[in-house]
Amino acid sequence: MNLITTLGLADASRITDDALAAGRKEAMAPLTVVVLDAGGRILVVKSEDGSGIMRFDIAFGKAWGSLGMGISSRLIRDRLSARPVFQNALAAASDGRLIPVPGGVLVKDGNGSVIGAVGISGDTSERDEYCAILAIRAAGFDCEPAAPDPDWRTSSLSDKPE
Repeated sequence: MNLITTLGLADASRITDDALAAGRKEAMAPLTVVVLDAGGRILVVKSEDGSGIMRFDIAFGKAWGSLGMGISSRLIRDRLSARPVFQNALAAASDGRLIPVPGGVLVKDGNGSVIGAVGISGDTSERDEYCAILAIRAAGFDCEPAAPDPDWRTSSLSDKPE
């Protein structure tokens, strides 16, 4: 019996391509997608033409922080918003790699075990997260969070900072 303990390259590639396709379908800003295995190693990175050079670092930090904390980057933001001292401590402990905004989504197998993470950056955090969730589910996996922010479609880069 083979148990999946981490995300494989083929599934990571599919997730990446599906996330980018979701972004194009919704006419989002150019995206960068990073997919990590359960150990935090990079499996796939793709950046669309026009995606800024910092987008990799942001997408990686969303995915890596999610793995490191065992929760989505949205939940990290929600839990830490009232705890700035702890948020600063996490930033220091992670050498600045933790990016505590939506867009970092855990990939789970059918048993609920975390097998990887996806981080996306390029549009608003809520829209980035939408693409990750859609792609993870299309590949047949569960994820945390299980559903995008209900207001993801109305989030706007002109209304608030990334």
